[in-house]
Amino acid sequence: MAVPRSIRILGVLSVGLFLYLLTLIFRAPALVTRPATTGRLQEMTRDPNLDLTGEPEGPLYRSDEYAANNPNAPRINATLLALVRNEELDGMLQSMTELEKTWNHKFNYPWTFFNDVEFSAEFKRRTQAATNAVCNYHVIPREHWDFPSWINKDLYEESAQLLKEQDVQYWDNPSYHQMCRWNSGMFYRHPALKNVRWYWRVEPKVHFFCDVDYDVFRWMEDHNKTYGFTINIYDSPPSIPTLWPETEKFLASHPEYLHPNNAMDWLTDASRPDHHAQAHGYSTCHFWSNFEIGDMDFWRGQAYEDYFNHLDRAGGFFYERWGDAPVHSIALGLFADASKIHWFRDIGYNHIPFINCPNSPKCRGCTAGKSYDGEAFLQKEDCRATYFRIIGTG
Repeated sequence: MAVPRSIRILGVLSVGLFLYLLTLIFRAPALVTRPATTGRLQEMTRDPNLDLTGEPEGPLYRSDEYAANNPNAPRINATLLALVRNEELDGMLQSMTELEKTWNHKFNYPWTFFNDVEFSAEFKRRTQAATNAVCNYHVIPREHWDFPSWINKDLYEESAQLLKEQDVQYWDNPSYHQMCRWNSGMFYRHPALKNVRWYWRVEPKVHFFCDVDYDVFRWMEDHNKTYGFTINIYDSPPSIPTLWPETEKFLASHPEYLHPNNAMDWLTDASRPDHHAQAHGYSTCHFWSNFEIGDMDFWRGQAYEDYFNHLDRAGGFFYERWGDAPVHSIALGLFADASKIHWFRDIGYNHIPFINCPNSPKCRGCTAGKSYDGEAFLQKEDCRATYFRIIGTG
């Protein structure tokens, strides 16, 4: 007796489905033992830091005239900037020593230190001894640091428990939330920086690997750049679930602030679908802002001021854990000319666990092309492939 044609077709489909499921089962262990990199990362078949790296295109200002006591030195209106506590002195000295050795001993730009309490005499004495440049020490005004009046403390406590359940780092540290808010939209408002335009942010316990022999601030100004970065990574979606929806609300009210040459495609890229979905449309790619060289006039501009104030009122710096890195990056991606954002590929830098290490005879202590120090899964946190594909390596 012949088997009906419909039954034969069903049998073939069943066998095909069985073989497909079998393939998935045997592929599963690879996904468990080693997290896969994204498709975009796989497109970057060779790390640009493996190529020989030189200085950016000139003109470049050298150190001949930059003595600390020269009133006519060609230094521009800039400072090295650090938010740091007294108890972080040793880590700050490490960072200072390395940046002074590789760059600032040639140019003697001032250091500006901020704290939410008075700096100790020891902190002042030892940091000033680490540089020939002028050091300035300032306390953050309480109105720039304390919880804003519109933050509901009960809701903050409830939100902190939700962050804990999602394993969000620093969920229980109020000062971390305060720090992120200050770095996002308060630092440039400090009276001590009123007449300062350029800054280089430096944190404790970071490393600088490469000799830099030109005035970085002057290069930024001469080339009309807005912002410089070294590391470009993904953020943790559970820490910022409503950041992009709030950004979309702001853009709907202020479409005039969107720059024609924006980086929207970088901000909304879906190379990591899980991140894109959890962050409600945001790729979570950002410049890691523990290193940033920037023009404070951008933050002082109307577009960013209005954007920050919108975010601040939304409460996500406290009810979630919005960081200054994604906030700055989103603003730059939307309101700045993307051609004015610069990758400082020639500045070797490390903030655990990520690294920018160029292939240059001026670098020591890092491996060219190595972008992380730790387990291999950290590679998938690198967002440079997406950025370079969409924006470029300039």
